[in-house]
Amino acid sequence: MVDLRHIVALSGGKDSVAMSLRLAEVEPENDYEYVYTPTGNELPEMAAHIAKMETILGKPIRNLAPQTLVQIIDEQKMLPNFWARFCTRKIKIYPFENFIRSVGPCVVYVGIRADESGDREGVDYDRLEGVTRRFPMDEWGWNIGDVLNYLECRGIKIPYRTDCAWCFFQKLYEWYLLWRDHLDIWMEGEAIEKKYGHTFRTPGRDSWPTSMEGMRLEFEKGRIPTKRTTKRKTMCAVCAR
Repeated sequence: MVDLRHIVALSGGKDSVAMSLRLAEVEPENDYEYVYTPTGNELPEMAAHIAKMETILGKPIRNLAPQTLVQIIDEQKMLPNFWARFCTRKIKIYPFENFIRSVGPCVVYVGIRADESGDREGVDYDRLEGVTRRFPMDEWGWNIGDVLNYLECRGIKIPYRTDCAWCFFQKLYEWYLLWRDHLDIWMEGEAIEKKYGHTFRTPGRDSWPTSMEGMRLEFEKGRIPTKRTTKRKTMCAVCAR
């Protein structure tokens, strides 16, 4: 009988964290392997968060990303945007597929809740022989409320941003927070925009400047975008999970 490996896709977002912790409680007999595909453009608090999760889980979280976002941008000679999401494909989806293909028969645990519809992973599992997918939170009937309550009970605080610092999906107020709290990361992104003559933001989305430099000049004048308290519906699903 072939021993199945148990692979947990852990992004650091609320769903994958809650799933990982709860799995270890209700099915402790499995030898879980935790894998992570960071872009190298996450905010510093994410590194601390992942390190804390390794301590709680008692196991290392394997970094599968072969390249960073900056390396991919230089390779493609363009910036990712809403219409060209090569960042997700090349740093997250493809490395995860390649890893799963290399391990042989396995069970992959994915953090999709019972109150979510559709398959938002991007991975073509039909091409991966011997792979079984499980959606534990769907099996448990967990919705967003269950996830948040569980994390609160466990004392786990998820960083506000788990995606890229320069993510083109983010809201204006999040751009403002990046400028305010991480000016070094901001200036690196601004330099990359100038290098390639394009912007991370799509032109015409709103009345604000599209470029990071243009936004920064507005911020420096004291113009602050409205903080929206509604759920971020446009965040990259693969990165957020």
